[in-house]
Amino acid sequence: MITKQLKLILALFITIGFAQAQSILVVGDSISAGFGIDPKDGWVNLLDEKLKAEGYQYEMVNRSISGDTTTNGLNRLPKALEEVKPEITIIELGGNDGLRATPPKRIADNLSSMIELAKSANSKVLLVGIQLPPNYGDAYLERFLAIYPELGEKHQIAVLPSIVEKVGGNNDLMQGDGIHSNKDGQPLMMESVWEKLKPLLSH
Repeated sequence: MITKQLKLILALFITIGFAQAQSILVVGDSISAGFGIDPKDGWVNLLDEKLKAEGYQYEMVNRSISGDTTTNGLNRLPKALEEVKPEITIIELGGNDGLRATPPKRIADNLSSMIELAKSANSKVLLVGIQLPPNYGDAYLERFLAIYPELGEKHQIAVLPSIVEKVGGNNDLMQGDGIHSNKDGQPLMMESVWEKLKPLLSH
């Protein structure tokens, strides 16, 4: 009888543990998908390891796709939110839009809609931006970079203006294309995300 009771108690604790498991959804592009490197060396996987090392019980779910745009991200976000039910959603998109000279208003509108979808699903949001090369002139670049802090203020969410702030322009940390970080730069990118993510976490 005691054995059966212990089994029931153990099963209850296991059930509660699973029920309390929380997810962090990452919806991004090649920067988060690990383009040009082994994905296990990418910042998303490094963040998963960091969370576990710090004693946080979160599961990282990476739904990033190389080449993705804010339009595609917006289209696929509802399904991802429904499947993952994340406590936190990290949105890292906009770079490919910028490289295609997409009007900044359209980028902002798409990201704004994604933020609203995540918040309506009771998910906290961390918006992650990117630096662009000055291909389309200073005016476009200035407007693009303003998107992220403006959305942060509008929606009252956490924002990392540029995930490559610590690696951009350093040839030792970047791949040959000058856009994607190499393996050595990934830990620095992870630390940048971690600084903004940590206040959103709960034990």
